[in-house]
Amino acid sequence: MNTGLLLLRLVAGLLIAGHGVQKVSFHLGGRGLEGGTEEFRGDGFRGGVLTALAAGGSQIGAGLFLALGLLTPLAAAGAMGVMTVAFTVKWRHGLWVQNDGYEYPFVLIVIAAVLAATGPGAWSVDGALGIAAWPLWWLPVAVVAGVGGGLATRLALHREPRHPADVTVLTPRG
Repeated sequence: MNTGLLLLRLVAGLLIAGHGVQKVSFHLGGRGLEGGTEEFRGDGFRGGVLTALAAGGSQIGAGLFLALGLLTPLAAAGAMGVMTVAFTVKWRHGLWVQNDGYEYPFVLIVIAAVLAATGPGAWSVDGALGIAAWPLWWLPVAVVAGVGGGLATRLALHREPRHPADVTVLTPRG
């Protein structure tokens, strides 16, 4: 079980962190901070550079903490938060990733929730600190904080379209 949790944490956490690196730099195929800013503005978010820095930093931090198994329920909440924002951006395209849908953020949200429920396993920083067995009540706390925080971020930072034709309706395609 520890091997499986380690593999799950490393893959999901490093992918989330890598996604954050892309938002703020030219590494890993990123388009630099200007590209990250442009992406957020294109998705209808206000805040420009600060939004891109906050999102990229949150993804890097949550992803690395998740990969390390460090303060796992809090790392999972952070990962769920940033992926919930991505989910809301992709929602209108439906489920499947080949249509730019929310499949990938949804899978990462579920993985983070699973890690909040199971804990990181013995082969983690939490394990080395003797706190790998997080109580199960952390799961609803992490889900509410993560998903709720992501939805609150979307509500706070998403600007209203200027023209009726620019309205994005959040309904999945069939």
